[in-house]
Amino acid sequence: MWAVVKFDRKYLNLMQEDFKKKIGSKCLIYRPKILIQKYTKNKLVNKEFYILNNYIFCYHKEFKEKSTLNKLKFTKGLKYFLEGFRDYQKDIRDFIEKCKSLEDANGYISQSFFDLKKNSNYKFTSGPFVEKIFKIISFEKNKLNILIGELKTTINRKDYFFSPL
Repeated sequence: MWAVVKFDRKYLNLMQEDFKKKIGSKCLIYRPKILIQKYTKNKLVNKEFYILNNYIFCYHKEFKEKSTLNKLKFTKGLKYFLEGFRDYQKDIRDFIEKCKSLEDANGYISQSFFDLKKNSNYKFTSGPFVEKIFKIISFEKNKLNILIGELKTTINRKDYFFSPL
């Protein structure tokens, strides 16, 4: 059963080790991440961002038992288990499968993770238009027709990183 866990960033490794000591090595942890490329002082810098910030997915078959959660309750680095995770197992599995299907060879989720909507505003996080806001006019197969201010242009969807506003 998958559980959603909020943790303290400083103690993530310690928390993982304690989980494995207390409930066994069959504890799986999944933390989806995305790679953002930004220009800083005319240099291209790669930054790794975790899309769920201070939350991770943790799988163990014994999470069905309240006693298992009580055993882990006071683990250093653990803030809490998100309530209601038992009721949303299908949604959690679907989300994890979507993330894993969009990962590249290095484990980073691709830009296609975000559902794009026509006439919505987005912000570039890479390329020559870094920090510029644009609006999607229309979609083609792998191209987007966009509007940046008064400038209409077409970009390749896979060449740039952007995030919704």
